[in-house]
Amino acid sequence: MLDVIVIGGGPAGVTAALRARELGVEVALIERSQLGGTCTNDGCVPTRVLAKAARLARDAQQYSNYGLDGFVPELNFERLMARTQEMVYRIHEKKQIINHLQESGIQVFTNSGPARFVDAHTVALSGDTTLQGSKFILSAGGHARRINFPGSELALTHSDIWSLKKLPRSLAIVGGAATGCQLASIFNAFGSEVTILEMHPNILGLEDEILSQAITNSFQERGIQIITQIGGIDRIERSGDGLQLWYINQGKTEALHVEAVVLAVGWVGNIENLNLEAAGVKTERNYVVVDDSLQTSAAHIFAAGDITGRMMLVQSGSYDGRMAAENAVLGVQLPYRHQIVPHGGFTDPEYGSVGLTEKQARANGLDITTAVIPYADLDRAVVDGRTEGMCKLIVNTETHRIVGAHIVGEQALETIHLVAAGMLADMWVEQLAELEIAYPTFTASIGLAARQIVRELGVMPLAAQWRTLGKPHAEWERSNPV
Repeated sequence: MLDVIVIGGGPAGVTAALRARELGVEVALIERSQLGGTCTNDGCVPTRVLAKAARLARDAQQYSNYGLDGFVPELNFERLMARTQEMVYRIHEKKQIINHLQESGIQVFTNSGPARFVDAHTVALSGDTTLQGSKFILSAGGHARRINFPGSELALTHSDIWSLKKLPRSLAIVGGAATGCQLASIFNAFGSEVTILEMHPNILGLEDEILSQAITNSFQERGIQIITQIGGIDRIERSGDGLQLWYINQGKTEALHVEAVVLAVGWVGNIENLNLEAAGVKTERNYVVVDDSLQTSAAHIFAAGDITGRMMLVQSGSYDGRMAAENAVLGVQLPYRHQIVPHGGFTDPEYGSVGLTEKQARANGLDITTAVIPYADLDRAVVDGRTEGMCKLIVNTETHRIVGAHIVGEQALETIHLVAAGMLADMWVEQLAELEIAYPTFTASIGLAARQIVRELGVMPLAAQWRTLGKPHAEWERSNPV
């Protein structure tokens, strides 16, 4: 009997298997198809390739501003899709996941079909293979959620994008969260006519309001149509060379003619083939139920990553995997914490967030102050012709600790990590304000925001007559207010 069996070969599962082995136990990892999980095979990696192409297409529009003469490139969609697969292979080659696992002494079963519990300590693989384990870590990942309505089989999900043979001239994206917005931004840059349909009042509704509104404004300026507060999808029908999408809008059924429909309506755990009942594992809403130690209702079984439905991000899956392995091998001792998780999307402009939104902070009863620095204040943004965006910093006025940050604009996803590091270090906003950030950079927006808050908190000495002038501008980088 093996000490630990890990089911699923994505970031959570691979990390869990390696960490368990690192702790000295015998480990097997089961993957029903190819190692790497959604993120490598049809998620983050190929999507980032598309986002890079979209960005290059938009960069070409700036050529003449920088003395570069030449034609704006045309998209060869077939070659781009081939490039996405090439990069998937290259990332696999770079990681050498299976070699790394095997060299670590882990038994690896790939392309084994879905593992299925026979009893609480036995799983069956394809063929006649069965494995017995003392402990299990479920990290089988998730898949795009489909909603049932007439003609739903005509719609694509994110995972189906890679099968497209040509660029759709028009497409409707149902769902305005992270995945939907990334796809909308990418296909808009490629020249497709894009419409986003969202049931909630705003796209990116879980993000800070300033971020959601900034992306909305940017998308609309780029010609993306956004229809919010729809009542649902009624049906999809074939119509000529395209599709007719019928949706409910303010109680009325309206139609939209497009070449393709993409469903970006959520992510559910891969639990359907595991026969979890045989192992005594409780599930809810297509996810495995875990406590704050990632332990399931069966004491010897833990779960990590997307299958739990908690924090469905690659970085969080890796964190979960380490924690689940340590709790399974060493005994339950580590609590589940995802308090500081920088995240965002490769839209254009990018966005990045960490910590609480302003609404969440106030709902939690915190006394806060905020600062918003427009990208137009940054010399780097002016030089690069990327003045769209802003940086918002949220600080607890009692403790002077940073509780959240939200950035829209160039390099937002890279920049947000400076705030995340400061939060993890329990840094005071005064310390962030004193950090000498390189010039000219987009990251300088964080220093500007921190110093603005320090002034507002009364920590930075100011003459009384200077305060009467209103907002202080004792900064090297600023724009002339209109």
